[in-house]
Amino acid sequence: MELLTAEQRALFDSGARLEDYEVLKPIGKGKFSLVFKAVRRRDARPVALKRINIFDGMDARAREKTLKEVRLVQRVRHDHIIQYEDAFLHDKELYIAFEWCDAGDLKRQLRRAHERGTRLDEPTIWRYFAQVCAAMLYLHRERIMHRDLKPANIFLTTKGVVKLGDLGLGRQLGEHSLEARSKVGTPLYMSPEVLRGDAYDWKSDVWSLGCILYELAMLRPCRRPTAGTCARS
Repeated sequence: MELLTAEQRALFDSGARLEDYEVLKPIGKGKFSLVFKAVRRRDARPVALKRINIFDGMDARAREKTLKEVRLVQRVRHDHIIQYEDAFLHDKELYIAFEWCDAGDLKRQLRRAHERGTRLDEPTIWRYFAQVCAAMLYLHRERIMHRDLKPANIFLTTKGVVKLGDLGLGRQLGEHSLEARSKVGTPLYMSPEVLRGDAYDWKSDVWSLGCILYELAMLRPCRRPTAGTCARS
C-alpha cells in the first residue's frame, strides 16, 4: 500500500470491499490479472470482477499503466461501453468491478457462426457495427484512443446490445498532443502506421473498425499486412 501515493489511493476510496461480492468462477486471465464472474450482494447484480496484483511482481511503470486504466474507465460513460462499477484494494491486490455482459464476446459469436457454416445476416452486421462506431465516436470526442479494437474486446448482451470493453491500452490525448507512438495492440487489427512504428492518431482506430466490419461479414480476420505492404502504405 505504501507504494501508492495519496492521490493514487483516492481512486479506491468508495468504501467497497471484497466481502461485498460473491465470487462465482474465473472467466479469463492476463499477465498480472484474473477475471471472475461475481455477484454484488446488495442487489444481486452480476459483474465481471478483475483482480490485479499491482504490488508483487509488478514494477512501477506497469503499476502506473494500470492506474491510468482505472482513471480512464472511471470517467467514461456511454451506453455502448462496458460500465465501470467500482474499484477497491484487498490484501495488496486491486479489484475492479465492471458491468456483466451475459452473451459473451463477439469473437466467440463469430467463431460459433463459422463452425455452423452460417454467416451473420446483414441487418445484424450493421446493427453490431453501428453500436461499436457509436462507442468509438464518443471516445474520440473525449480525446481517447482505444488502440486495441478487436472482436475479443467487444461484448454482447442477450438483448443484442453491443458493449466495447478493455480500455487497458487506451490513450488519453493531451490538449496539444494528438498523436501516439507506442506500438501496442493486436497485429491483425493494427493500422500500417502502427505496425511500422510511426506516429499515429485516432485514424488507427478507424482502420481497426474496418477490420472488424470485414470479419463480421466474412467470419475471418483480414489478411495481415506484410512489412512490404506497410512500407508502401
